[in-house]
Amino acid sequence: MSKLVIVGTVAFDAIETPFGKTDKILGGAATYIGLAASQFNVDGAIVSVVGGDFPEDYITMLEHKGMDVSGLQIVSEGKTFFWSGKYHNDMNTRDTLVTELNVLADFNPNVPSEYRDAEVVMLGNLHPMVQLSVIEQMDDAKMIVLDTMNFWMDNALEDLMKVIKKIDVITINDEEARQLSGEYSLVNAARKIMEMGPDYVVIKKGEHGALLFHEDEMFFAPALPLAEVFDPTGAGDTFAGGFSGYLAKTEDYSFKNMKNAIIFGSALASFCVEKFGTERMLSLQKKEVHKRLQQFKSLTQFDIELT
Repeated sequence: MSKLVIVGTVAFDAIETPFGKTDKILGGAATYIGLAASQFNVDGAIVSVVGGDFPEDYITMLEHKGMDVSGLQIVSEGKTFFWSGKYHNDMNTRDTLVTELNVLADFNPNVPSEYRDAEVVMLGNLHPMVQLSVIEQMDDAKMIVLDTMNFWMDNALEDLMKVIKKIDVITINDEEARQLSGEYSLVNAARKIMEMGPDYVVIKKGEHGALLFHEDEMFFAPALPLAEVFDPTGAGDTFAGGFSGYLAKTEDYSFKNMKNAIIFGSALASFCVEKFGTERMLSLQKKEVHKRLQQFKSLTQFDIELT
């Protein structure tokens, strides 16, 4: 099993969906990624920043989940990053109501020395220059996974392109893949993005699953049809945590194993949306994950007689 470095926000969220609303609760990309990766008992380190208002109980919880928090900076005078959003009835679109960067505005990541030799790095959605600074601190990472979004394509494209040159896998949604590549067809979009640097492109399609591209190979993983989606917040980060956690556990970075990583990521994301915030991921048991993986298997396996 190789070490995993997780970079991203550890934050407060306030969420409103058609099913209800929350006050400030635990959120942030690195939090979701870490909780998902903890399902594989990996040796993971969270690199992030919080303010003096961040409860110690949350930090203790991350430690209990097996995460090293020596790279989690605490700025005692500052306030923790806060995001608030409201989801529309279709749960696929949302409005951001509040974004308070707070201590994140001056975040200068510092990877703990004992994790600089980690093989797998999961760069959660952050300013590309923060992501680049982490890449430069690593000794010889074998698998650098990048999650980004259209905000950085609009506001820091040049910096983002520098990061994309140095990574192995990029995970983005279909709309972002089209924007980044200028191509409507996702097959052509993936080809163009691979020319920018990464060997693998993962295109997330929300409730419609995920696509994996590598050279001339393609793989499609469905999303499990769910009776209820309670809160989609963090689903993409949970997917990324399952994906990178599985790779760190197996130390196999082949296309064949990437397929398994995508299925694990999709399975974990399907749990995340069942309750508000991180609540479901905090109570998730391995036997539940195995049961759901069997559901994924039965969903996609069939025998066909050709006439």
